[in-house]
Amino acid sequence: MRARIYQPAKTAMQSGTAKTHDWVLEFAPASARQVDPLMGWTSSSDTQSQVRLRFETKEEAVEYARDNGIEAIVQEPKKRRPNIRPGGYGENFATGRRGAWTH
Repeated sequence: MRARIYQPAKTAMQSGTAKTHDWVLEFAPASARQVDPLMGWTSSSDTQSQVRLRFETKEEAVEYARDNGIEAIVQEPKKRRPNIRPGGYGENFATGRRGAWTH
């Protein structure tokens, strides 16, 4: 069995960082998906592709893979730069603002 261990990225619909702190062990698909001729749904006989295990640290995930004989590849996350500017949106309406507030 092959798997990858990674830290999930923030989705495009999120403004916060929820669900991005845990590490995930996800199995690689063992067989290709097939299209059902009647309904057009995709399916697979591989049940391991449905399994996602969450761990608090990378070391826990690597240890779990090693103990269970799973060949795992670790993908290090790309760190985001903080894009929060000082003041933010609330600074537009602050009473101690230096310039006049106009539209």
